Amino acid sequence: MSNLENQSFQSIFGLSAASEPSLGSIKICVTSSLGLLPVKGAAVRIAFTGMPESPATTLMTDESGQTKVISLPAPNVSLSLSPDQPQPYSEVTVAVQAPDYEDALISGVQILPGELAVLPVRLRPLFLPNSSGEELYVIPAHTLFSDDPPKLPEAEIKPLPDTGEIVLSRVVIPEYIIVHDGAPEDSSAPNYYVRYKDYIKNVAACEIYSTWPEQAILANVLAIESFTLNRIYTEWYRSKGYDFTITSSTAYDQKWVNGRNTYENIDRLVDTIFANYLSRPGVRQPIFTSYCDGNQTTCGGLNQWGSRYLADEGYSAIEILRRYYGNDLYVNTAQQISGVPSSYPGYNLQNGSTGEKVRQLQSQLNRISQNYPAIPKLVEDGIYGPATAQSVRVFQRVFGLPETGVTDFATWYKISEIYVGITRISEPGTY
Repeated sequence: MSNLENQSFQSIFGLSAASEPSLGSIKICVTSSLGLLPVKGAAVRIAFTGMPESPATTLMTDESGQTKVISLPAPNVSLSLSPDQPQPYSEVTVAVQAPDYEDALISGVQILPGELAVLPVRLRPLFLPNSSGEELYVIPAHTLFSDDPPKLPEAEIKPLPDTGEIVLSRVVIPEYIIVHDGAPEDSSAPNYYVRYKDYIKNVAACEIYSTWPEQAILANVLAIESFTLNRIYTEWYRSKGYDFTITSSTAYDQKWVNGRNTYENIDRLVDTIFANYLSRPGVRQPIFTSYCDGNQTTCGGLNQWGSRYLADEGYSAIEILRRYYGNDLYVNTAQQISGVPSSYPGYNLQNGSTGEKVRQLQSQLNRISQNYPAIPKLVEDGIYGPATAQSVRVFQRVFGLPETGVTDFATWYKISEIYVGITRISEPGTY
């Protein structure tokens, strides 16, 4: 940045001269709202929110519907590592335009230092009914930097009906959940169909900073997952007569913001552990993991800022969680994952692997490559050789996974997710 831009940036974000700004980065991924079909050639304009004098950057999406990664100024990382600091992230406004689609404008996209922000933008085709011409999304302040109300206290283990008609018989990872974007009793608030993994990533980006140590992020993600699966397992809101799974109200549930950005490190972690939740011996339901920031509000569960400090001291994620929820806590795994053609084989597929699971993988990658042509086509012979490894490696690069060429748990289910998304004519949801 020039000296003038640096002074303007510092004044907007309340930085002292000693708090030198750093750099974050962003990538925008544009798909159709009628599936996970990439939108090639979309024009993406990025400008700093609140800095009209700053120059805008215009990018174009590639054949995978993605922009290149660009670096942007962000406040010093120290501001996101302790409470009661000036705003620890910069904000940009992203405008997206593509032929035959409604425009999209996303305000308040949060850029953290040293982190890659990932902004998924789903453009609504103009031929759909009730087209407005533009979709507007406003991302509010992060929960750790705002005055969101504290969560209302709830029992960790919910009483269950005797009939067994309401409560699920086992823990299932759903393909979608329905998020009510407001308090439960607010009938005017819209409902959104959201993929389960996308919901967890969104909540984690809302509730904690991606600059925190990995073990703190992992502990918080596990708490978020268990909280969510308790709502799903007990059908908490449906048993009360509502038609949704969970709300976006922090007084009742967890923060979720329609259209907000996530971060690459959080996304990768969630892809790896999305089937996990927290359990106690002899208790079938995922425990209701109450948590709070530990600074503005306190509670009987996980302290978010405290988890960061414990991670700095060398505590692992499970040790952090046991500090707040007790030593009998353990990490469990759901055995059923909805919305996938076939379950993970239970081991990594890699060079030398053979069989029907490899053939299925090759078939799905070939179908995906019809819409994402950067992914090489394969002979569907059931043999995992160098060509299959390379196709997997390109898939991993396109979808933000570590580029190993090995089909591990995270890669298997990401391939399944994309395959299902592009082979459906349309998805349920609010357009």
